[in-house]
Amino acid sequence: MVKMRLMRMGDKKNPIYRVVVVDSRKAATGEYIECVGHYRPTCDPIELDFKAEEAKAWLAKGVQPTETVKNLLVKAGVIEKSEKLSPSKTKGKKSNK
Repeated sequence: MVKMRLMRMGDKKNPIYRVVVVDSRKAATGEYIECVGHYRPTCDPIELDFKAEEAKAWLAKGVQPTETVKNLLVKAGVIEKSEKLSPSKTKGKKSNK
């Protein structure tokens, strides 16, 4: 399965992230297929750059972005926000009957 996820770069306490398209079985810092953007959260204001056409093309091919990457794509205006981006990973509270 191919995913779109963040790859951490940069120095200690000064992260820079690449938004990459990668085989999900590869290591987090390993080989990637294509870099589609950059994210620098420590700057003021936050730097967020995407190659919008490439990102949309990969999403059209069925690439699954992680939850964080989905939020960044929405913030950058590459995709529209949906009601529910993906199913929640936490289970609901059990009702006592």
